[in-house]
Amino acid sequence: MGYSNRRRKNRIVVLVLFFLTIVTGLFAITQGSVKIPIGDVFRVFVHGFRDTSEISGIKGSHLFIIENIRLPRILMSFVVGGVLSIVGASFQAIFKNPMADPFVMGVSSGAAFGATMGIVMGISTNLLGLGTISTLAFFGALSTVLIVYSLARVGTKISTTSILLAGIVMNSLLTSIISLVMILNQEDIAKIVTWTMGSFNAASWDQVHMILLPSLIGFVLLMIKARDLNAIVMGEEDAQNMGVNVEMTKKLVLMYASFLIAFSVSVSGIIGFVGLIIPHLLRLLLGSDHRVLLPASFFGGAFFLIACDTIARSLVPNMEIPVGIVTAVFGGPFFLYLLNKNKKSLI
Repeated sequence: MGYSNRRRKNRIVVLVLFFLTIVTGLFAITQGSVKIPIGDVFRVFVHGFRDTSEISGIKGSHLFIIENIRLPRILMSFVVGGVLSIVGASFQAIFKNPMADPFVMGVSSGAAFGATMGIVMGISTNLLGLGTISTLAFFGALSTVLIVYSLARVGTKISTTSILLAGIVMNSLLTSIISLVMILNQEDIAKIVTWTMGSFNAASWDQVHMILLPSLIGFVLLMIKARDLNAIVMGEEDAQNMGVNVEMTKKLVLMYASFLIAFSVSVSGIIGFVGLIIPHLLRLLLGSDHRVLLPASFFGGAFFLIACDTIARSLVPNMEIPVGIVTAVFGGPFFLYLLNKNKKSLI
C-alpha cells in the first residue's frame, strides 16, 4: 500500500471513529431508567433547549434529564475516555510496552487514596468546580506521580523500568492503606468502593467545564510530541541520532500525561483498561504513527467509554453498575491475551 493510500485510509478510520462516537453519544441520551424517544433528542439538538415553540411537545422532565443529567454525563465520558486512551498510547510508546496503561505510575491508587481521605473526613470544600472528594483525589494523584518520578530519576535521566516498579510498589502500599481505612470506617465502605470502581453518576456541567480546557491543552501538547514519540518507538539511539532529546521528551510526556490522568480520575474515579485496549487495537490497525494514532485513540476511547457507561446504567433496571466493572469485563480478557502473546519477551 502506497504512502498516500495509507494516509487516506488512516484519515477515513479517524473520521469513522469520530462519527461513531457522535452517533453513540446521541443514542446514549435515549437510554437509562427513563427512555427518551430519539426524535425528541434530535429536536432538542436542532432547535435548542430555549426554543419553546419547536420543543413544546417534549415532556419537561425529558428536557431536564437531557440537559442536566445525560448530556454532561456523556460529555464527561467522551473527554475521560479520550484522555485515558491518548495517555495509554503515549505511555506504550515511551515505555515500549504494549501492556502499559495510564495507571502504571500509581496514579489510580493515589487518586483513590485522596478520595478515600475525602470521604472519611467529610470536609466541605470546592476548587475550580471540584468538590472535596475530587479535589483530594486530584492532589493525591499528582503527589503519587511526583513520588514515583523522584524514585525513578537517576541524575538527569528517567528509568522507565524503575517507574514501572515504583508505580507497582506505590499501588500496593496505598491500596493496603485504603483497605485499613475502610476497616476502621466501615460506615463509609460503600462510598469508597463505588468511587474506586469508577462512575459518572455525579457528572455536572461544572465538572465538564473544569476538565474540558486542560484536556484540550494536554491533547495538543501530546500531539506536538507525536514525531518524537515515533522516533522513540524506533529506538532511543536512533531517536537521538535523529536529533530527538529522548530524556526531555520522556519527562514532558510523563508530565503532560500525569496532569491529564489526575484531572480525569478526580471526576470519574478509577476506570481501568480503556488506555490499554483502544491504543493497542488502533496501533494494529493504523500503525505506530502517533500523528494519526493519538487522535484516533482519543475518539476510539471516547466511543468505548460512552458505550460502556450506557451499558452500565441500562443493563440492570433501576440500578447502575459502576462503569469500571464494565470496562474490566472487556479489558480483563484482552489483558490476558496480551500477556500470553508477549510472555516470551517478558522472560
